[in-house]
Amino acid sequence: MPFAEPAVVIEQLWQALPGEQDWKVFAILDGARDERIYPHVIESTLEHCCLYRGELEPDLAAAAPYLVQLEPDAPFTGWMIAQGWGDSWGIFAKAPATLPELRRHFRRFLMVYDPNGNPLYFRYYDPRVLRVYLPTCNAEETAALFGPVERYFLEAEDANVLMQYRHTGGQLMPRHVSLAPAKR
Repeated sequence: MPFAEPAVVIEQLWQALPGEQDWKVFAILDGARDERIYPHVIESTLEHCCLYRGELEPDLAAAAPYLVQLEPDAPFTGWMIAQGWGDSWGIFAKAPATLPELRRHFRRFLMVYDPNGNPLYFRYYDPRVLRVYLPTCNAEETAALFGPVERYFLEAEDANVLMQYRHTGGQLMPRHVSLAPAKR
């Protein structure tokens, strides 16, 4: 069930600060969160790519993370927010970068290693993970995670709140934006 009005989320994602007019908005969507994500990404007219490399088996392709360059008026954008906001489908990034540049950047964080050196998938594109992980990062980790990204956007635990993170002057700058309609 959607929480926030898709138009309100879209407005927040594309709200430009001075100098950001040409920046793009991207989503990293977790195909494992809902079986509808993969077919809609593949059928969309928006530029997209899988964060995993190579030819994938159908089950893995359906559950993989996908990077999508969004457009505010695209049917896919409205559908994705209407269906997935509040269900942890993914995160959003605003950047003056291309889809291939961001794919290279985001692929760097797909695997982490436990204390014994065993590889583990790091699902940082799950808002439940990123909103806990990002505030614990030191300055170097934060700079690495941001790279070309100017801002990350994600749903808060309360899906009527949009969390926005910027990295400025070596510091993480969080901001919470209420998406609930104003009471009259």
